Amino acid sequence: MGRGPGTRAGLRGRRGRSGAGEPRRGSPTPERAPLRESAPRRRGRRHHRRRQPRYWARQARRLLRHLGTRCSSRCLAPSRLPMEEMEEELKCPVCGSFYREPIILPCSHNLCQACARNILVQTPESESPQSRRASGSGVSDYDYLDLDKMSLYSEADSGYGSYGGFASAPTTPCQKSPNGVRVFPPAMPPPATHLSPALAPIPRNSCITCPQCHRSLILDDRGLRGFPKNRVLEGVIDRYQQSKAAALKCQLCEKAPKEATVMCEQCDVFYCDPCRLRCHPPRGPLAKHRLVPPAQGRVSRRLSPRKVSTCTDHELENHSMYCVQCKMPVCYQCLEEGKHSSHEVKALGAMWKLHKSQLSQALNGLSDRAKEAKEFLVQLRNMVQQIQESSVEFEACLVAQCDALIDALNRRKAQLLARVNKEHEHKLKVVRDQISHCTVKLRQTTGLMEYCLEVIKENDPSGFLQISDALIRRVHLTEDQWGKGTLTPRMTTDFDLSLDNSPLLQSIHQLDFVQMKVPATPILQLEECCTHNNSATLSWKQPPLSTVPAEGYILELDDGSGGQFREVYVGKETMCTVDGLHFNSTYNARIKAFNKTGVSQYSKTLVLQTSEVAWFAFDPGSAHSDIIFSNDNLTVTCSSYDDRVVLGKTGFSKGVHYWELTVDRYDNHPDPAFGVARIDVMKDVMLGKDDKAWAITEGGITKGATIGVLLDLNRKTLTFFINDEQQGPIAFENVEGLFFPAVSLNRNVQVTLHTGLPVPDFYSSRASIA
Repeated sequence: MGRGPGTRAGLRGRRGRSGAGEPRRGSPTPERAPLRESAPRRRGRRHHRRRQPRYWARQARRLLRHLGTRCSSRCLAPSRLPMEEMEEELKCPVCGSFYREPIILPCSHNLCQACARNILVQTPESESPQSRRASGSGVSDYDYLDLDKMSLYSEADSGYGSYGGFASAPTTPCQKSPNGVRVFPPAMPPPATHLSPALAPIPRNSCITCPQCHRSLILDDRGLRGFPKNRVLEGVIDRYQQSKAAALKCQLCEKAPKEATVMCEQCDVFYCDPCRLRCHPPRGPLAKHRLVPPAQGRVSRRLSPRKVSTCTDHELENHSMYCVQCKMPVCYQCLEEGKHSSHEVKALGAMWKLHKSQLSQALNGLSDRAKEAKEFLVQLRNMVQQIQESSVEFEACLVAQCDALIDALNRRKAQLLARVNKEHEHKLKVVRDQISHCTVKLRQTTGLMEYCLEVIKENDPSGFLQISDALIRRVHLTEDQWGKGTLTPRMTTDFDLSLDNSPLLQSIHQLDFVQMKVPATPILQLEECCTHNNSATLSWKQPPLSTVPAEGYILELDDGSGGQFREVYVGKETMCTVDGLHFNSTYNARIKAFNKTGVSQYSKTLVLQTSEVAWFAFDPGSAHSDIIFSNDNLTVTCSSYDDRVVLGKTGFSKGVHYWELTVDRYDNHPDPAFGVARIDVMKDVMLGKDDKAWAITEGGITKGATIGVLLDLNRKTLTFFINDEQQGPIAFENVEGLFFPAVSLNRNVQVTLHTGLPVPDFYSSRASIA
């Protein structure tokens, strides 16, 4: 911004005060005298600014309400902020405790002032910026910022870094590392000076590395005092700690903090008894400090006025302006010294409001994401419950299926056991019958043998000879009866049954889960879908991440009038052309996939618009063999003296269509005919001779004449024109069905077809009136 006299006065009018009645650094000049007159206005402005936090509190409450959090009217009071979830934001990355006197590094990260001192490292003298400038070296490995007297560079490029864990009080100094880095503070503690870490001397050429982003920078002569203090973070930590109801802990205990017994109002530190005796003895200058109970110290800390942020270069000057290029508050004296002379400088209050407004807008977007995350978490928690319910249901179904298999196996087992028992009974019956038969036969044989022995004992020869022949025959017959398998068992003891369980065992081993999933919804490839005349070509594909294969696809179209969808293709291909649609009609198309499990959801509906007018030519495939084609099948003649019929390639069943034919050659009164016909019209007679064609055959047709054919299937009429003049009234009415343009001619006639023509204007206006 410009620095004219008026602007300078305006800048000085916004200067802060270092204290009531205290002079600023340096003697006052006559130019600064008028500032005292504007003091009441500054007080009024400061009073106005003290009301601003209420506005931002209301904005924050709106954001919380947007997230669904119920927040009372006092939930954003300084002592009641709902900040339990941001504790990690308030802890130092080095010591792990809440920030104490936090400073802001140029990389925007924060560190405790004591922790920043603990992680300082010293660079070799030859590596310092001063030595490089003195040696006159060329381009350095580091970019040193003359404005801020420090250099930012990456840890990987520089070789500087922090080593090990940084304790609050290291016991031994770090040895010199290969790159010449030493870690401070030294092993021997310095004499007790009761100085704060910021006032303690800093070694020359000190370097500090941010523990979060690992960016390093060289400190200037101001040391850690060159970094601005984060007063806002201190205030947030104070409010957070005040909101905790737990007992106050000692701030100096090394390991497990003990409960604090006193607080020093001057040191602003809570002590337990051992730490108070060790670190705050009641002698010397510390004897004048006032020690109060912890609860009273908390109240006094809560009621203490907020520290005023002062300039890091001019400690007695308050920040009054904001440098847009440097992105930092500056004081009036910084502007007087010309450090920001070429930079855009704006009022601190205006930039404060602007940045708060920007942060509020950014929070609006973040709150939307947080709301979505909250809803997503609810969805995930619901999924956990659904997974548990589905698991129980699926386990029950699995148990039922396995039980059903076991029941089926038990039923089959009973059937097989019944068959075994039946076979067992059959074998026993056969064997028992054979035993009974053999027993009877053996008894008969034994009786015969005993009878024969008794006969042999007789001494009467004549009597013996009378019966001996018969006995001999009976013995031989009985012997023969025993020799014909009688002594062979009719049944074996083995069961001729063998259970084939290998297929069942294999099925049991192969029993596993299958993915009971339908295929994913196909995606229509819009860049490959198109229409031509009354045809539509559609292409689709499976989603890229789909793992469930599709066995086929079903393409559906409506009727062109918003009616019901109907299937026009079922198959495995991913592209299909549908012919025979109506001209000047809008169709809706959709596709779905299917497999053995089921069908997928429908894809998004694609809207297709067919051509308003028909472009077509004569069809050689359906024409008589004597027809001669030329001019891309737009011109025809004939090689025969007899009439031959030729049809157009496109058929019409809906809408209004108009085309023309020009007579190129007309010799010896050939008597051609022009009109429409069905696909199965006779091709070797004059058009109109059968009941499948409607045509005009006379009426001033000569060479060069133009015959127009108007087929209005909405009104079911056919009208003819010759040289743009209508030939009488409507030629045909009640024309209904599918019709093709048709011409019959012989070798004395040649005609040319003209398509893609709009309906004549006078007919369109007449049709609209009707």
